[in-house]
Parts: sequence; structure tokens; C-alpha cells
Amino acid sequence: MLFRSAEKTFQKDLVNQPYDVIIVPGFPYNGENWDRTLKMRINWAKFLYDKGYTKNVIFSGSAVATKYIESRVMANYAEAMGIPRTKLFTEEKAEHSTENVYYSYRLAKEQGFTKIALATDPYQTSYMRKFIRNFELPVYLLPTVLDTLRILDMPEPKIDVSNTIQANFVKLTDRENFFQRFRGTIGRYIAWHEEDLKKKKYRRRYKDRMIPSSAITRQP
Repeated sequence: MLFRSAEKTFQKDLVNQPYDVIIVPGFPYNGENWDRTLKMRINWAKFLYDKGYTKNVIFSGSAVATKYIESRVMANYAEAMGIPRTKLFTEEKAEHSTENVYYSYRLAKEQGFTKIALATDPYQTSYMRKFIRNFELPVYLLPTVLDTLRILDMPEPKIDVSNTIQANFVKLTDRENFFQRFRGTIGRYIAWHEEDLKKKKYRRRYKDRMIPSSAITRQP
């Protein structure tokens, strides 16, 4: 049912293509090869780019579970697979899925992109959908269609990971306990921009971590 729902969602939001950019959340890299999830997310991004459904790709993710900065690893793979580097962007702050979406959305806005979609696996799409709806973010959904992915040729290219290693790395599980990580998963550590908090209850809830619109307009 999850996979059928993902395909239905994909077809519904595909009508808005071409998108200016897609957001692809990161996943830990083990330093040797990509695992199934990395393979899925990167190849889906490549499929969407090759089809002309998106003009650019943002890979998101810091070094979370391993010393490798996830977004850079994914961008290196995507470049090796044929996506021009000028079409690839990395968001390197996010340590939780909600942060992947929001910080990439902010990066997209900074780049002048207006048509934005989240492109990830069906499972992650299912719970990011609620986050996007709750905060009324103008982000569409292009979840992975597994039947399409299965027919693609997906050899793993060789990449140089020397530019992806985080200095003085400490993994997230050593910095945050379970409850802290859960709070991060539901977006409690996000530094929100006031303009993105449409509902008053959220502006009250996150006022201590909210960047006021006035602070942005005062910048030179």
C-alpha cells in the first residue's frame, strides 16, 4: 500500500514539472560503497534529472553516523553518474529528516528556485508529507517509484571521498540521547525563518529559535 501510494503521489505532482530543484535527503556512507538506500535515492535523482523533470538537485545532510558528509558523498556520486556539477547543490547542516527538508528549502529559495519537490523513498516521503503539510511549505512530492527504479541500469561509479570527510567528527549518537534525537526528528531544533511559520501557534512555539523577518530586512 505504501508503494502504491507513492506512485499515486508521484503521478499527481509530476504534472507540475519541470521543477527548478529537487531535495534529496542524505543517508550515511560507510566509506567503501553505497548501500541500498543511497543507491535508491541517488539513482532516483538521476532519473528525474535525465527525464527533465527537474533542472537541479539539492543533496542534504551533514556527517551524522559516519565521518563522511552525506550530501557531498551523494553529489560526488551524482556527478560521476553524469549530472553536471553546476546542477548539484549541497546542504550540509541537516542532521535529521525534517532539517533535510527545511534547510534545503531555504537553500533553494536563496538560489532563486521557486518550484521545489522532495524526492526520496516511499517510507521517508510518508512521514515528511505530514511535516510539509503542517508547516505549509510549498514543497511538492516526487517519491521513488520502485517499479521504475527496478528497470534502470544502476552500476556503482568510483568516487573520490577526500573532500567529504568531516574534521573532528563525533557521531550523533554520542552527542544526543534517544529523546534528543527524537526531538530533532520532529523538527524541534530547526532555526525557523519567521516568514515560513504561517500559523501563530508555531511562531509562539518556536519564538526562541525564530529568525525575525525584520532581522533579514536590516541586513545590507
